[in-house]
Amino acid sequence: MADLRVNLGGIKAPNPFWLASAPPTNTGDQVMRAFDAGWGGAVWKTLGEPVVNVWSRYSSVDYGGQRMMGLNNIELITDRPLAVNLREIAEVKKRYPKQALVVSLMVESKREAWHTIVKQAEDAGADGLELNFGCPHGMSERGMGSAVGQVPDYTCQITEWVKEVARTPVIVKLTPNVTDVRYVARAAVRGGADAVSLINTINSVTSIDLDTFAPRPTVAGLSSHGGYCGPAVKPIALNMVAEIARDAECDTIPISGIGGISTWRDAAEFILLGATSVQVCTAVMHYGFRIVEDMLDGLSNYLDEKGLATLDELRGRSVQRVRDWKELDLNYVVRAEIAQEKCIGCGLCYTACNDGAHQAIGARRDERRGRTEVWVKEDDCVGCNLCSLVCPVMGCITMRAIETGHGKVTWEDHQGGRGKLAPRPQDRHH
Repeated sequence: MADLRVNLGGIKAPNPFWLASAPPTNTGDQVMRAFDAGWGGAVWKTLGEPVVNVWSRYSSVDYGGQRMMGLNNIELITDRPLAVNLREIAEVKKRYPKQALVVSLMVESKREAWHTIVKQAEDAGADGLELNFGCPHGMSERGMGSAVGQVPDYTCQITEWVKEVARTPVIVKLTPNVTDVRYVARAAVRGGADAVSLINTINSVTSIDLDTFAPRPTVAGLSSHGGYCGPAVKPIALNMVAEIARDAECDTIPISGIGGISTWRDAAEFILLGATSVQVCTAVMHYGFRIVEDMLDGLSNYLDEKGLATLDELRGRSVQRVRDWKELDLNYVVRAEIAQEKCIGCGLCYTACNDGAHQAIGARRDERRGRTEVWVKEDDCVGCNLCSLVCPVMGCITMRAIETGHGKVTWEDHQGGRGKLAPRPQDRHH
C-alpha cells in the first residue's frame, strides 16, 4: 500500500487531502469530525477582526443535470469571536496531534496587527499559517484579501512582516483574479513564504432572477460580486498551478492545490502538476466529510497500479509536459476515425463540425434505417477533436495519429526557416 504522507514546507500530514479554509472549517466540531473521517489536514476558516455577515450567501450554477457545478459565495471571514476560535483550535490540536492544522489569517495591513494575530494563532497550536490574500469580495473593499494579493509589492511586504515573528511555516494563498499569477507567486517567494496555495475564488455573478431582476444570492433585492469555486474552476486552477510549478523563480516552492477537487482523480492531476497537498471545499459542502474515504482508497490504489511507493514519486511528473505553444510539434498529425459499428446515427458530429469547426465530416440521411450516416473527409480533417468531444457514444470517434514522414518542427523552427511542414488541408486552396 502506497505511502500517502506529505510534508508541505515543513507542515506534515498523514495524507494530502486537506479541507480548505471555508465554511467546513468554521468550528472545532466540524474539523474534528473531518479528521475522524480521514482528512489529513484542515485550514481553519479565516481569523481576523470581527465581521458581520449578510443573510443569504451562496448561489450556484447547475449544468447538464449536475447541481452546483459552480458555487458562488459572498460570505466573509469568520464571524465568531476570536477567543472562541483560538480555544477550539487548541482543543483540536490537542486531540489530533498527527493531522495538519493550519490557521488562515487576514487582518488590516499593519505590521503590529499581523504580528499579534500570528502570535495568537501559533500560541493556540497552529502547525502553520495561511495568509489569505485571495478573498475577492467584501474584505477586499476594506483593503484586505485580494486587494493585497493583486499587488505583488503588498504581498511581499506583508509576508515579510509575518516571517519576522512566525515560528511555523507560512503559506501564501493566491488570488486568481490577476492577469498572471506568477508575479504574485514570485513576490511571495521574495517575502520568504514557505509555500503557496491556489486558487482562491474567482470574481463572479452567477445568475439573475428573470422575474425580479435581482442577482443571486439576493440580499433584499440586491447582490454583490462573489467568489466562484467548484468543479467549473478546476481547469483554471490546474493551469495556474502548472504556471508556478514550471516558473524558474518559483519552481522550488511547495504548492497546495485548490480548485474544483471532488475526487482522487482530480487530486492526482494537481499532484502531477506539482502540488504537494490539495484542499477541498465545494465537494464537502455538497456531499459531506466522508467523500475523503473514496479519495484515500482511489489515490492509494492508483499509486499501487503505477508501481509508485510514495506521492513524491508522482509529484510533478506532468510539469515538463506543459509547454509554451511555440514549442509544440507542428508536424504531429491526428485525424478523426469513426467506429461505424458503434455509431447511433445522431449526426451531432456532423452538425458540430460543419457549423462550429472545419467542415470535415460528411453526412447523408438514410431514410431506410432512420438515421444519419456520417464519415470523415480525411483530406479536410485538422484533428481538432471536436467531433469526439460531442459524440454521445464513448469510443465511437477516436483520434488516430498519422505518420507523415516529416520530422518535428516547432513554430520557432518554422520561423527560423528550419524543417519542413507536413501537408495541411489549407494547402489545397492555394
